[in-house]
Amino acid sequence: MALLGRLDWYNLARTTNWTPSYVTEDELFPPEMSGSMGIPLSGWESYDEPYKQTYPEYVKVQREKDAGAYSVKAALERSDIYEKADPGWQAVLKLHYGAFPRAEYSASTAEARMARFGKAPGMRNMATMGMMDEMRHAQLQLYFPHELCPKDRQFDWAHKSADTNHWAIVAARHLFDDMMVTRGASEVALGLTFAFETGFTNMQFLGLAADAAEVGDWSFSNMISSIQTDESRHAQIGGPLVAILLANGKKQEAQRIVDTMIWRAWKLFSAVTGSAMDYFTPVADRKMSFKEFMLEWIVSQFERALLDLGLDKPWYWNQLVADLDHASHAMQMGFWFWRPIMWWNTPAGVTAEDRAWLEEKYPGWSETFGTVWDVITDNLLEGKKELTYPETLPMLCNMCQLPIASVPGPAWKVRDFPLDYKGRTYHFCSEGCQWCFEQEPERYKGHLSLIDRFLAGMIQPPNLEGALNYMSLAPGEIGDDAHNYAWVETIRAARQKAAA
Repeated sequence: MALLGRLDWYNLARTTNWTPSYVTEDELFPPEMSGSMGIPLSGWESYDEPYKQTYPEYVKVQREKDAGAYSVKAALERSDIYEKADPGWQAVLKLHYGAFPRAEYSASTAEARMARFGKAPGMRNMATMGMMDEMRHAQLQLYFPHELCPKDRQFDWAHKSADTNHWAIVAARHLFDDMMVTRGASEVALGLTFAFETGFTNMQFLGLAADAAEVGDWSFSNMISSIQTDESRHAQIGGPLVAILLANGKKQEAQRIVDTMIWRAWKLFSAVTGSAMDYFTPVADRKMSFKEFMLEWIVSQFERALLDLGLDKPWYWNQLVADLDHASHAMQMGFWFWRPIMWWNTPAGVTAEDRAWLEEKYPGWSETFGTVWDVITDNLLEGKKELTYPETLPMLCNMCQLPIASVPGPAWKVRDFPLDYKGRTYHFCSEGCQWCFEQEPERYKGHLSLIDRFLAGMIQPPNLEGALNYMSLAPGEIGDDAHNYAWVETIRAARQKAAA
């Protein structure tokens, strides 16, 4: 008997909305879980997902992806790629593995919420596969670093980080819980799949895979590429939803969620990816700067995606673009200066070659951030390493939970944006973070940053030792300079040669 072509039956098979008879519509799809914004079931029938895939097709493709990823890993297990890798690239791996695997697993619960409570049949179908995608991503990114734990204890943070109160994990958890765990299906689709995945992670994984291939880490490159192909599919869940919301007069609600999550995603992205691209990756292997990457792959392309769907550019768009000049450098200063509280060894990334590259990509770097590194370098050359460690903790933003930092030197631009709300003063790093808080202050008001916890007496003793214990950083995990300060001796030799 002849089989029907997929397009002959797909729409009928996946259109599974029905009129409930034993319960009300709101009981079947509770508004707080569906995020339906008052749109009835009939209003969701026009949802048209761009990726149309059946479950058998999904299983076949995913099996081939897994076979490819794991076979490449097995083939390279006896190689010495990790031992030969520059310590800066090792730092990229540790930062990535510590930040993402458990968050990917949490994302599976967000996809599950869309799969159960999304009112659009196509959304439920895509989210079911997206849920399995995210489980796969967590499994891959926990399995791959596991073999490296005997070589370097810091890789244990791939599994450990999510269960700690490390300041960077607190920042990531604050975003991901807001975006994935505490919102209805429609808001999850807008925030996670559209703003975060379409706008940031999909592109990030493309760039990360390319960088890994450039440094010769084929195992990591192949794994990330395997994940990215999943992201490019389920990242499309939110796009068709925007059309339905706009058709039903909900543009303002959609714009608010998208604007909030783009800014929140940008702040975390600038911390996780900015330093990795501009400082951690060996200078000879850098394809482009973080600013160039953002402008080409995210700012211009995502701007077109927003406008094509009928949304407006976020009000802060010009500020986001302006921040590209300094965001990665400010975070790098923090990562290296507070290196004892990281789970990776931070490369300074300021050799003569690095500085030339940074000045080329970011004109004016030498007169701003370069002046800070001049002081650090001089102290190390004079044997005053103790002066390169912090004596205080950085002020953290009460929204993104990241340090309040900006341009140093003569063009000093560090600003605190305070806000009084119900008897408490909140501090923000930017107008964008303050605006996000003001959209839903009751949602965010109770959270304590790491600095708030110090002031509340929750961290004892109130010093570096207490902070390390609170953040679960054990001996063998505490960070230091990735190159063991070898770059300082290179500079010393260059200065001595110039003086001769």
